[in-house]
Amino acid sequence: MNDVTPIRRIAPATQPVSPAKFAHFVLRTGQADKMAEWYKTVLAARIVFRDERLCFLSYDDEHHRLALIQIPGLQPRDPDGTGTDHVAYTYRDLGDLLANYRRLKAAGILPHWPINHGVTTSLYYRDPDNNRVELQIDNFATEAECQGYFQSQAFRENPVGVTYDPDELCRRYEAGEPMTELLRIPPMPEGKTPWDMLSSRH
Repeated sequence: MNDVTPIRRIAPATQPVSPAKFAHFVLRTGQADKMAEWYKTVLAARIVFRDERLCFLSYDDEHHRLALIQIPGLQPRDPDGTGTDHVAYTYRDLGDLLANYRRLKAAGILPHWPINHGVTTSLYYRDPDNNRVELQIDNFATEAECQGYFQSQAFRENPVGVTYDPDELCRRYEAGEPMTELLRIPPMPEGKTPWDMLSSRH
C-alpha cells in the first residue's frame, strides 16, 4: 500500500477570499445573567455553555451565535457612542416576524424603533446593556429587485425609511391584506423628512 501525500496549494495572494459565513459576535457585560435571559427570550436561543465568566448561546446548528463575557463593574454602553450600531437577524417571512413581535410584547420586550426601510421591514430593540438588535425581513423576493430599489429615485430620496405601528401591521396581516401592500414602504408623514424618522429611534 502506497501512501501518497496530497499536494495542497493555497490560493494566490491576489485572489480575494470572502468568509464562508458569519459565525458569532461577543459582548462584554457586567450583568451576564440578565443579558443571557434577554437573548434567550428575544432569539429563542439556548445556552450551550456557561461558567462564572462565559456564556455561549445558539439558536440553530452553529455551536454558538453569541458569547457573553462577564466583567464585574462594567456599565451599560452609551447608545450614541462609537462602536457597533446594531446586529441584525432576518426572519423567514412577515408572519414569523409579527409572531415574534407579539411573543416579545407579551414578555414585556418592546421595540424602540419599528421602521420599514424599503429594503426591509424591521423592529429594533435594546438589550439590557443598550446594544441594539434589529429583527427584520427582506421586502423583496429577489436580489435583483432589492438592488433595483437601491438604485431607485425613491431610495435616493429616502435612504432611512418610514416608521410604522407594529400592532396595526399585525391587524392588517390577519385581515388578509396583500403582502405587496404590507411590505410596501409607507408614505412619509406630512411635514416630515427621512431624518425625522432617524431621530425617532432614540
